[in-house]
Amino acid sequence: MLYELHKQNSCYMQLTNKTDKYVAFKVKTTNPKKYSVRPNTGVVQPGSTCNVTVTMLAPKEIPQDYHCKDKFLVQSVVVEEGTASKDIVSDMFNKAPGKVVEEFKLRVVYIPANPPSPVPEEGEEDLSPRSSIADDEAHRNSLFDVASGSKSHEEASIQESSEVKSLISRLTEEKRHANEQNQKLRQQVDVMRKQLGKGRSGLSVPTIAIMFILAILIGYLAKRS
Repeated sequence: MLYELHKQNSCYMQLTNKTDKYVAFKVKTTNPKKYSVRPNTGVVQPGSTCNVTVTMLAPKEIPQDYHCKDKFLVQSVVVEEGTASKDIVSDMFNKAPGKVVEEFKLRVVYIPANPPSPVPEEGEEDLSPRSSIADDEAHRNSLFDVASGSKSHEEASIQESSEVKSLISRLTEEKRHANEQNQKLRQQVDVMRKQLGKGRSGLSVPTIAIMFILAILIGYLAKRS
């Protein structure tokens, strides 16, 4: 239960009837002046549930180590079909031969609304119980895991950035090389065209046709590069 100084807090219990019979219940506490239970009695139909609200009055002081000895007792017994909450009496929960009265004991555990810092200030005495020390150690381990996870994520980001830069550099170099090859092919095509123009009168028609086809092919390959 959440424990906060000068503030009223509540928690809930859910009672579930897993049988095919009507079940009556009663909730009792060892400290009735400190807690309010609503409803403290009732009937749960077969396969149904009932929510019980436990409200603690606003505390005026903080107990040492948040230790609490308060307990609750939930009693349940099978009743006749059609029994209503108004029909419940204390005698129903009295134990007798051949009568089954189930009891569930619950111990109150306080949870500080504002837990102390896991790292004590310099010169401050450690007044926390062993359980709090264990919680602080677990909290520190949790922080270490988060920090370690953040560090791993940062390293992964740096590695990914390095791989991207390497890929960009490689693609840039390939593009530059392709442009150089393209320029050389264009120059070769221009030279062949000039040679074709000068040698038309001295070359045979088949030779000119072959050279023209080669020029077209080289130009096509240059465009694809």
